[in-house]
Amino acid sequence: MSPNPLRVAVIIASTRSGRFGPTVAHWFAGAAAAHEDVDVDLVDLADHPVPLELGGDPDPEMADLTARLDAADAFVVVTPEYNHSFPAPLKAAIDWHYHQWQAKPVGFVSYGGLAGGLRAVEQLRQIFAELHAVTVRDTVSFHNAWDKFGPDGTPLDPATAIAAKTMLNQLTWWAHTLRDGRAARPYAG
Repeated sequence: MSPNPLRVAVIIASTRSGRFGPTVAHWFAGAAAAHEDVDVDLVDLADHPVPLELGGDPDPEMADLTARLDAADAFVVVTPEYNHSFPAPLKAAIDWHYHQWQAKPVGFVSYGGLAGGLRAVEQLRQIFAELHAVTVRDTVSFHNAWDKFGPDGTPLDPATAIAAKTMLNQLTWWAHTLRDGRAARPYAG
């Protein structure tokens, strides 16, 4: 690993009881950690309560989450699809932070029923564009996700590893490029 690896925050978006997100996220975090030049920070939003309503000063309990997002060179959001969208705690975490997302790349791993979470991803692309983040084209999605993982938490379809590597290649290219750019010329937004 290089002396200055990319710090990739893998964010578990679902906070519901009985959620499937940790299974998907732990598998992906392992795949990302095996990728050249990547240091993974697994961020579970269930461990970081974020007020759903904006206003006033940020809750001091968000300081750890804010610091972890700020330290990231790139993000991968692991999200389910709830009612054709993504979880409210993810939107709150996005909205409470602004500069932490700017000029950084975002990748997506989604899961759900027939749509595999892709409708949630398309909405997130619009939100991250507004925050001056760059979303990578390729995603990893699990359609009917509960049937796609073995008892050990790994995907049953070996092609999933290829999809993850493709997305990680795009994410790390953008992460290096944007990190170098921010170092040479701070992003003004």
